Amino acid sequence: MEAPWRQGGRGRGRARPGDGLATRAGAAARPPAPRARGGACVAAAGISDEGASELSSQKKFDEIKKANQAAAKKLVEDQFSSSSEDDDEDAEVKQGKILAKTFTIYTSQTDGDASELERTRQYMNEAFQSGAMTCLICIASVKRNQAVWSCCGCFCIFHLVCIQKWAKDSLFLVSSPLTDDDFGKKDYPWPCPKCRFEYKRSETPSRYYCYCGKVENPTLDPWLVPHSCGQICEREFKPSCGHKCLLLCHPGPCPPCPKMVTTTCHCKKAKPVPRRCSAKEWSCRLPCGRTLLCGQHTCENSCHAGDCQPCPRVSKQRCICGRQTAERLCASPQWQCDQVCGKPLPCGNHTCEQVCHSGPCGDCPRSGKRSCPCEKSKFTLPCTEDVPTCGDSCDKVLECGIHKCSQRCHRGPCEICRQEVEKQCRCGKHTKRMPCHKPYLCETKCTKIRDCQKHQCRRKCCSGNCPPCDQVCGRTLGCRNHKCPSGCHRGSCNPCPETVDVKCNCGKTVIKVPCGRERTIKPPKCKQLCSRPPTCHHSTQEKHYCHFGRCPPCRQSCQKTLACGHLCPVSCHDQALVKQTGLHQSAGPWEQPSEPAFIQTALPCPPCEVPIPVECLGQHEISPLPCHSANPYSCKRFCGRLLDCQNHTCMKECHHVTKLNSSADGKKAGLECSRCEEECTKPRPSGCPHRCILPCHPGDCPSCLQMLKIKCHCKLSILYIECLKLTCADLKEKELLISCKNQCPKELPCGHRCKEICHSGSCPLNCSQKVKLRCLCKRLKKEIQCSKIQEGQVSLECDALCKEMKRKAAEIKDAEAKAAIEEEKRRQQAELEAFENRLKGRRKNKRRKDEVEVEQSSWQKYKNLIMLPMFGVAVVMVAWLMVYND
Repeated sequence: MEAPWRQGGRGRGRARPGDGLATRAGAAARPPAPRARGGACVAAAGISDEGASELSSQKKFDEIKKANQAAAKKLVEDQFSSSSEDDDEDAEVKQGKILAKTFTIYTSQTDGDASELERTRQYMNEAFQSGAMTCLICIASVKRNQAVWSCCGCFCIFHLVCIQKWAKDSLFLVSSPLTDDDFGKKDYPWPCPKCRFEYKRSETPSRYYCYCGKVENPTLDPWLVPHSCGQICEREFKPSCGHKCLLLCHPGPCPPCPKMVTTTCHCKKAKPVPRRCSAKEWSCRLPCGRTLLCGQHTCENSCHAGDCQPCPRVSKQRCICGRQTAERLCASPQWQCDQVCGKPLPCGNHTCEQVCHSGPCGDCPRSGKRSCPCEKSKFTLPCTEDVPTCGDSCDKVLECGIHKCSQRCHRGPCEICRQEVEKQCRCGKHTKRMPCHKPYLCETKCTKIRDCQKHQCRRKCCSGNCPPCDQVCGRTLGCRNHKCPSGCHRGSCNPCPETVDVKCNCGKTVIKVPCGRERTIKPPKCKQLCSRPPTCHHSTQEKHYCHFGRCPPCRQSCQKTLACGHLCPVSCHDQALVKQTGLHQSAGPWEQPSEPAFIQTALPCPPCEVPIPVECLGQHEISPLPCHSANPYSCKRFCGRLLDCQNHTCMKECHHVTKLNSSADGKKAGLECSRCEEECTKPRPSGCPHRCILPCHPGDCPSCLQMLKIKCHCKLSILYIECLKLTCADLKEKELLISCKNQCPKELPCGHRCKEICHSGSCPLNCSQKVKLRCLCKRLKKEIQCSKIQEGQVSLECDALCKEMKRKAAEIKDAEAKAAIEEEKRRQQAELEAFENRLKGRRKNKRRKDEVEVEQSSWQKYKNLIMLPMFGVAVVMVAWLMVYND
């Protein structure tokens, strides 16, 4: 199959830029051939002729050059107008005008319903859109200036050259006969590559026509649908109604008939009303009322088309012979019972053998002239007698169709042909003499290549007409998504019949493209507004059409409420491109620095610039400031407020002053003002060695609150005591103030810690700590005060029980020693016996072979265990009886 770009130029017979015209121009521009050298007089005489010929050649060259340029310009314009990738707004407006012009006769002049045009509108949109119209055979786009052919079943459009080659290949593959008898006798059809609609051999397209078939080789008009002639379609509607299509020549199916006709309902009861021809069948919804086939009831359904449904009622019906009665559906009154008629025939000898029938039984089938089995003789006999055989030969043609039956006239079928003949096998390579009724097939396998031109036939005794290859092709189709499911064949595989929907982003605009083109086809342009939610803070976004990728940045005013309460006046900045640097760390010095990345992020609102009147911190003046910096400011003057000492003023720069209450004087210093740094010269209270640390202040000096750093009595803790408390306390209070209130850490002579609280002086010697005192065997214990043990006043002696326990422990120890000695003796005795047994092992083994071991019975094993308890019980019973009798 040729490439589609080579086929496209053949349909219209157009020349490519610079094909024939450049050749003619080159021929015309070629300088004249030099003349033969002759005398000087001849050359001199021909100068004027050569100059005239050069001028005429130059003039012709200029004319041909201008013609070539005009032809090239026109060809470029045609190519540009036929391009399927023109996506600008002018082309869309132009396309809309063409579609409106095509549908004008249907919608405006006949008031047709525009909703019925959706399928036709889809085909016309695909004819305009880029790549939507694709040839399924070569999987290439169908251009406007290429010869095409449209299927009348699925309305799919193909290149004319592609469909011609397809039909030729299909006829060649399908017409390969299985037998020699069928060769050349059948007119095999060829199918459409998409819908498999079959066409006859004579219907193979040979010329390029418009969609309606009126004009051959329609001219390319930019204001018409591609491949359209621009005339009224006038194709008959399907199903046929007697009217013709009123649209301009168009691709795809014709819409429903918009003509108005006057028609009545299905039951003919309502008055005729005007309706569209495509919807002229209508129901008045009244009861039908027609008599049903049973002849007794009427149809109760609403007005409907076609025949009435069978009667749904049940009634008692007699069979055909009238012998039986049964309840059956009223719609099927005729029924047969299973009884044989049995009526006597006119001959009086036989009865009717038919099952439940109507009418007379007829004559006896054995009456009249009857033929013998071979049908050579006829006899007239009573019906009670059988026809005898005539005795002649049968002569009926046997199943083989060659020989005749050689038996005498007989009843029943003839036997199989047993005559021996010389038969040739089906492949014609072997002959054999065998009975006529047996077929002869040899064991030779056919080595011919099947029609797929890949595999051998390998069928035994093949007649030469090898069957088609039964293996699956399995080659990947042109779409690269599916594999060929057909049987193994030669030539190219059928195109993939699947179609894929290419949708816009919102999915409302869809174009169907052949499978495999969805990766290279551009998505359709959608006229629906983008329905994505706004990515910024606005409730609605600016109106724009459906698209892929991100929505365009919002150009509305921000209008966010700032912290100050004003609205942001700048444009929306929720999706601003920000340059990111320093995100990627290079792996080494050999790695090139990456380009800065731009990310889409929300920028903060700029500072508010609304002027606000603001008073300075010290309330000296009021000035207008921008809202973002409208904070109290310093006017750089001295504060000038009266300090608390009532003697000086605040010398700080203008600053904020907190008012303690509403009635406070505005000129009085606050907490933020400076303090008087002069020393206080007022006398201190008696006993305080410190001076007043406050600066100059009004009123009395405060109490001395300085802390003194003093160690406690035990010299382990550091105490901080106010000077006022220590100087004003007596001896007992000082003792308590200097104590850390913890247990004294000093150790007594006995080794225990002093129990007193931190105190001055030495610790008391009387230790009250409780200690445990034990006897010598450590069994008895007793808690006694530590001071008494130190004085040696108390001791604890062992009692009698302690002594007894010591004695028993000694006895147990002696017994264990004796047991160990005895165990050692037994072990040594066992080793001695084992040694002796090893020495006498051979004689014992010989004796064991001669001895026969006798196994004891269960009674012998357990009789002592059973008899002894029973004997004891008997003795007790006898003793008890003797005592009871006494």
